[in-house]
Amino acid sequence: MLVEMPIKVNGYDIDVMGIVSNIVYIRWIEDLRMKFLDLYWPFEEMLENDQSPILAETHVQYKLPVTIYDRPEGKLWVSELGRAKWTVTFEIVSAKGVHCRGHQNGYFVNLKTSRPVPLPEELRKKFREESAETG
Repeated sequence: MLVEMPIKVNGYDIDVMGIVSNIVYIRWIEDLRMKFLDLYWPFEEMLENDQSPILAETHVQYKLPVTIYDRPEGKLWVSELGRAKWTVTFEIVSAKGVHCRGHQNGYFVNLKTSRPVPLPEELRKKFREESAETG
């Protein structure tokens, strides 16, 4: 369960040193996570079931600065998928190498009760199938 996408570095993403601000990486990671959800469990379906993802934590290791001249690409994949908890791992890379790497943990809640709910069985099945294929 992998998504990849090119990332555009905008003028407003960089600081006075010409380097992308650390907070911008978080926005890129969220863009990757939204693309993942669009592919595997769209918000329309979640909302029909009164469910929403909740982000519990984000860990980022900044490895190599991104400049406005770089052409980074984002990669995000599910590294763990339990009954209710999920973990995604991500990287921002370019021809220069790995710029950042990290992971996010979260779960899903019922919007009416604000209580955690199990992930849909279809999503867990898809994860098991793709995990078995990649070994």
